[in-house]
Amino acid sequence: MTATRPGVTTIPIHGKAPRIHDSAFVAPGCVIVGDVEIGADSSIWYNCVLRADVSRIVIGQRSNIQDGSVCHCDPERPGDPEGSPLIIGDDVLVGHMAMIHGCTIEDRGFVGLGAIAMNKAVIGSDAMLAAGAMLTEGKAIGARELWGGRPARKMRDLDEMAIMGMRMGVAHYADNAKHHAAAVDEALKG
Repeated sequence: MTATRPGVTTIPIHGKAPRIHDSAFVAPGCVIVGDVEIGADSSIWYNCVLRADVSRIVIGQRSNIQDGSVCHCDPERPGDPEGSPLIIGDDVLVGHMAMIHGCTIEDRGFVGLGAIAMNKAVIGSDAMLAAGAMLTEGKAIGARELWGGRPARKMRDLDEMAIMGMRMGVAHYADNAKHHAAAVDEALKG
């Protein structure tokens, strides 16, 4: 786990170093700091920042964090001994330029392009935070719900077609990551 990856900056801090599964793809340009764990077959795309300097970030299996996204967490505080770690389950899609901060995204959750999820917010299983939406602190999206707007509010329940679309997206990113890993290796040889 956590071999050197070309073009990726990994920085240990406070005695904690990133732990990246050997099968995960981390694109060049990413910065990964501190207590970060990335699971099997997950992918972190170009120019993402995952900074776990004050708490932890956990990313499950086959999840993807797409280009330019920022992932952070918050430390413990008086009255909040656990702080706000960022916990991402399995088969999660996080769209380009999203900002996810100290929240929980359950298995098969989806965060749309440019969306924001704040401390202690929860995105349930098979649920979607729409593109550009902002899920404010402590709000919870139930399983199979679509929320949108700023601040985000429930728009509707997701049907089977939407759920299948999200699952196809997960499969696409897991497969595409393998192609990008090979392309990066080839580019480095040239």
